[in-house]
Amino acid sequence: KGAIVAGYHAHQDEADPARLLLALAKTGAPVAFPRIVRRDAALEFHLVPEGEILRPGAYGIHEPLEHWPRARPDILLVPLLAFDDRGYRLGYGGGYYDRTLAASPHARAIGIAYAGQRVDFLPHDAHDCRLDAILTENGLTEFPR
Repeated sequence: KGAIVAGYHAHQDEADPARLLLALAKTGAPVAFPRIVRRDAALEFHLVPEGEILRPGAYGIHEPLEHWPRARPDILLVPLLAFDDRGYRLGYGGGYYDRTLAASPHARAIGIAYAGQRVDFLPHDAHDCRLDAILTENGLTEFPR
């Protein structure tokens, strides 16, 4: 209760968290969305003012406008291409979520995916951040720390 949840607007074939975000908003949870500030920075999150809509931004991904209220999420819903049973994820190569997760140690990171995106092993580097959990159509799997 009272936790700020960072969602995302699904792009292309990403698992779409829209119904989950709507349900969370109906319970009173503030929902924020990411905005790319610059190539080498963590994402910034903004609340969407009533009556406003996300606009296509970098890479054609819908995002909030810069002047909308900033938010510091407690829960980060994270898109991905693949994940493994250790909590590592394969993203789209920009490093935005790894930088964001590294800069948000207080936040719980939950990957949103289809069960078919699970792979046996993902190579990772020192800068790759693990997820706390993954949510698929089969349920929530938490990763031990």
